Amino acid sequence: MKRRIFIAINLPENIKKKLADFQDKWPELPARWTKQENIHITLVFIGYVKDEEIPEICKVVKQVASKNKPFLINLTKVIYGPPKKMPPRMVWAEGEKSKELANLKTNLENSLINSKNVGYQKAEARAFSPHITLARIRSLEWRQIEPEERPEIKEDISLNFEVESIEVMESQLKRGGAEYMVLESAPLADSKMSNF
Repeated sequence: MKRRIFIAINLPENIKKKLADFQDKWPELPARWTKQENIHITLVFIGYVKDEEIPEICKVVKQVASKNKPFLINLTKVIYGPPKKMPPRMVWAEGEKSKELANLKTNLENSLINSKNVGYQKAEARAFSPHITLARIRSLEWRQIEPEERPEIKEDISLNFEVESIEVMESQLKRGGAEYMVLESAPLADSKMSNF
């Protein structure tokens, strides 16, 4: 059986709550909002893998995590995403780019590519900008709204948190939307979590 796997940064509960509250701001928006418990930043989407690949993926992620120090992520705005795409596909919370985050993502991708027991192939070529999917726009309904009646979504925010671990996650596609499970949590080097 193949399982849908990705590597993510899970957010603190208070940040998830503040982001989830945005759905009350635009009730007229034709969109499916992300459940609060599912709010995360995807670092690497691996895709469908065999059961026997998962222990190797977890091992690689723990090794990479142990060589990267905790760092801050600063979320700065809520916008339509991807930027400049019309009609928009999502509502995003976007964060500042950081060297630590870019290095962590590159290290993960390179380690997965170099691992003999994982069928991961591609590293994304574009510069990584952290973003969180808050909602997926229903494009058919969106097109039926008069342009001047479409809600403008451009909100400055200032939410920051420290990343102390990264997680290997499984996504199970269910009728009511995807459900995510943490398969392995890998503490970053010198984080408070790595003392447990």
